[in-house]
Amino acid sequence: MQRILPASTSIKDFEKFLESPYEMGIFLDLHIAQLKHIAKMARQQNKKMIYHVDLIQGLKNDEYGTEFVCQEFKPYGLISTKSSVILKAKQKGVMAIQRMFLLDSHALEKTYSIIERTKPDYVEVLPGLMPCMIKEVKDRTGTNIIAGGLIRTVEEAQQVLNAGAEFISTSKKELWDHYKD
Repeated sequence: MQRILPASTSIKDFEKFLESPYEMGIFLDLHIAQLKHIAKMARQQNKKMIYHVDLIQGLKNDEYGTEFVCQEFKPYGLISTKSSVILKAKQKGVMAIQRMFLLDSHALEKTYSIIERTKPDYVEVLPGLMPCMIKEVKDRTGTNIIAGGLIRTVEEAQQVLNAGAEFISTSKKELWDHYKD
């Protein structure tokens, strides 16, 4: 079972992902003009792509931008901090991932209320290097967790997985390589 979601931040990273045995990957921080080429390359390699809508330059991260990405590029999933994006992705039958930043108790409670309303398929918790929070978010929301951010070693990754994260999203190639088998 795939436990790492390789996160690409460049075409070079994306090409490494395409050559990997991983089926699903994330593309962060891309330009709207790159989407067509990236989607085509992923389809040719039978890869399932998840795009972070908030980080697509040249695209507004709202329900209209989401509808455009869903119709034109048919992603496997979309990540966003915005509830309107999550709701539109779900409406379009695309896996919806609510990104949650663990800043303080107020932000945590606010995000819990958003998750309760939008019911995303996954919650991506950042920073993911907090096993106690992974467990709390999973227990409180009843939603599968993706942990991302600041997970740098195999030991840290294992702690997060043991705490209940379904996946780890990471741009660290060392972790891609360690978990690919």
